[in-house]
Amino acid sequence: MAMGELHVTNINIRHMKFLLKIFLVLLLIIGIGLAWLVFGSGTSFSEKNKYFVLEESTKDVNAVKSFSEDSIISYPFVLDQMIELMGGWKKIKPGKYEVKKGQSLWSISRQLKNGRLAEMKLVINRIRLKEDLAKLISKNFAPDSVAVMQYLQSNDSLAKWQVDTNTVFTMIIPDTYHFYWNVTLDKIFQKLSDANKNFWSKNDRETKLTTSTFTKNEVYILASIVDEETNYESDKYKIASVYINRLHKQMPLQACPTIKFSMRDFTLTRIYEKYLSNPSPYNTYRHKGLPPGPICTPSPKTIDIILNAPSTDYLFFVAKSDFSGYHHFSSNFAEHNTYAKEYQKALDIYMAEKQAEKN
Repeated sequence: MAMGELHVTNINIRHMKFLLKIFLVLLLIIGIGLAWLVFGSGTSFSEKNKYFVLEESTKDVNAVKSFSEDSIISYPFVLDQMIELMGGWKKIKPGKYEVKKGQSLWSISRQLKNGRLAEMKLVINRIRLKEDLAKLISKNFAPDSVAVMQYLQSNDSLAKWQVDTNTVFTMIIPDTYHFYWNVTLDKIFQKLSDANKNFWSKNDRETKLTTSTFTKNEVYILASIVDEETNYESDKYKIASVYINRLHKQMPLQACPTIKFSMRDFTLTRIYEKYLSNPSPYNTYRHKGLPPGPICTPSPKTIDIILNAPSTDYLFFVAKSDFSGYHHFSSNFAEHNTYAKEYQKALDIYMAEKQAEKN
């Protein structure tokens, strides 16, 4: 081989090595870039977490589109390709998923492939109306408010839980319950029913119930009225004793919260005479005994207060005129009337001052 040809060959070899190095560097850069896309942060939101719903009808293109529109995933196309490599969107379980801030696309893809649905909370505190419960359920779960209302207003649906449209709330013990987004209403009420049975099985509640003159539902209904009367625990015990005494003497309960419930107006600060003629069966001024169902979901503590109500001779109570939220309790109407007039006078002055401020 001539010297010139050898020189050219060496140059070609060096050139090829140089190109190979460039190729390997580029390959390394691409690999690092792909690794960063796959294993680095794949989210595009600043909140702690976000949820997205993957329905059977919104898979494939629609799923990727929703990621982009809701600003959840930084690189939806990359996630889409990863899902396709894992078998495609058709194999992904529909439901509601939680994506945490900074979560990688690899982690998200594995979460989707394994069908790890988000566990949602149903936080029940004081609920007054079926509409309120329907909104609460539909806010975080698949059943919409219309479906929930139809369930709550159907005695056929509720029969399996031994309740009806009036008493359905008696099975609800306020607490935090966990479900998956696509939970059925039957599963929700099954858990509520189980929690109710568990509640009554503890702290000698069943034993206390047998020594009282009330059923579980009656205790619950009475607790719902007492819970609406005051937030002060010490007064709840006395108010419970007043209502129990009235029931035993077959007196009308004349509970103002039941008027508010009858009127569907919980902002009322004064119960006028005209309200007392409301024909609702929940009007305890017009109908003796307990109403046909609870007027709210009372706290577990208030249910226990009914079961442990003290024995008193109180038959009347009225809010104190200092608006402290506490009450005066009386065993005779004359004493009660004196306190009631004091309160009404103070309320008149307060209402007049509020009206003057508006003017």
